[in-house]
Amino acid sequence: MAHRKRHEDHENHERWLVSYADFITLLFAFFVVMYSISQINVGKYRVLSESLVSAFRNTPRSSMPIPLGAEPGGERVRAPHAVFRPTLLVSPHQGGPTVQEVVHARQERQMRGIADNILQVLEPLVKEGQVRITQNSLGVAVEINASVLFASGQAILQPTSVKALTAVAKVLAGQRNAIQVQGYSDNTPIRTPQYPSNWELSSARASSVVRIFIRNGVAAGRLVAMGFAANAPVASNATAAGRARNRRVTVLILPDSAA
Repeated sequence: MAHRKRHEDHENHERWLVSYADFITLLFAFFVVMYSISQINVGKYRVLSESLVSAFRNTPRSSMPIPLGAEPGGERVRAPHAVFRPTLLVSPHQGGPTVQEVVHARQERQMRGIADNILQVLEPLVKEGQVRITQNSLGVAVEINASVLFASGQAILQPTSVKALTAVAKVLAGQRNAIQVQGYSDNTPIRTPQYPSNWELSSARASSVVRIFIRNGVAAGRLVAMGFAANAPVASNATAAGRARNRRVTVLILPDSAA
């Protein structure tokens, strides 16, 4: 009997499709995971991050969330054994404020409290129009008319002004904010042996205020005395009222970066 010839097996040239399909499946799963991570809110991300760190370090994990804000009293509330770590910033529509927004809000509350306290101690001068208190992105500015503080052409504080500046210093002594004391003059030139120009006069007036602050508990490292002479006027020097307004000392309290 004749033997039937066995047909040779043909090589399958499409075996690569199996590997390719596996690769596409893994790639799809990877992008699904990445998409899901990008959509979680900051609270869930923080819990996940803490869990992963605890697992790799083999340390117990706190079940309480890490607080980002502060109580109305201003003290930060820390959860037991909670560790503060950098967190992922998310946009407001993803379920919560960013870290920058929390810090900015806390700075705003602190600066508003400082402005209110200074307004309270200087209320009589504010009502007389001798002091102006404003708050903007640069900080809290306390503008004091020079006639309240000094005699004409002098940089020695008058006794009546020392009491008001002492009250301001006591408000600032308990804070950490940096403070700029800025002296300004009008455009009337001054030429005396002690003050050859308005530069020396404005600088000396700012320094006099700085010394009062230091004497009443404000740390010297927080203070800067600056003289601007007749630059940066806030009114026209063409009138007596305008020149009187330009002769001033401004105490600028900068936002606390550590807030």
